[in-house]
Amino acid sequence: MVLQEAEPFYFNGGSTGVLLLHGLSGSPAEMRLLGEVLAEAGFTVLAIRLPGHGTVPEDLERTTAGDWLAAAMDGYAILDSDKKVKRIAVAGHSMGALLALKLASMRQVSHVISVSAPFFIRKERGVEFLPPREKAKGLFLPKKQPRLPGIPVRCMSGYAVMPLLSVHELLDLTEAAREALPKVYAPLLVVQGEKDHTVKTESAQYIADHAASEVKRVVLLPQAGHRVLLGIERERAFSEIIGFLRMEDIRDTE
Repeated sequence: MVLQEAEPFYFNGGSTGVLLLHGLSGSPAEMRLLGEVLAEAGFTVLAIRLPGHGTVPEDLERTTAGDWLAAAMDGYAILDSDKKVKRIAVAGHSMGALLALKLASMRQVSHVISVSAPFFIRKERGVEFLPPREKAKGLFLPKKQPRLPGIPVRCMSGYAVMPLLSVHELLDLTEAAREALPKVYAPLLVVQGEKDHTVKTESAQYIADHAASEVKRVVLLPQAGHRVLLGIERERAFSEIIGFLRMEDIRDTE
């Protein structure tokens, strides 16, 4: 059974569609505030629920990076089938950012937005101690649940444990996204919190340096942690994202 807060959402809007992709062990709920702001700004918004998410952690353990990418491609197809949508942008947080970059290398997108993409993970996260894939099955690591003052409960739906097999899939996806960067040509916005205790800050510049995009912008938020879209500097992140999507006057003026 899918948790109510973890359901996908779709907001009808203008001719620019924005596909939102959430992070590993999270759900569309973590993209809800951004989605609502984008809808208010006149964009059509789709936030999908990635396979294995929003139910129980055992479901996540049974899914792969290929499953998640296929779902992202399905989300793109849904927006592409909307007759009023003339262009599609993609935005992702953490693992969702990896999917966004990979998708941008495979499909025509107007803009790609990467938030907290984990190209370089901090040592304190203990990835170097990850057991081999064949020994990781059935192992779940408790996750810290950060307190985010002022954030509605409906935006906090996610698992309290992480399947270690899923971490292996995340690392595989990271390599796939790394290899895809030279094939990313769309205008690129990279957002990274400087107080992110999961992702090293240099991940942001690495993405910008290796993507083929002619137009690219890196935004470092000095007070933000990993969950940029729910954290203390979320309003600035939202402003940067909307401004970026409006670049070159791509949004409906009606």
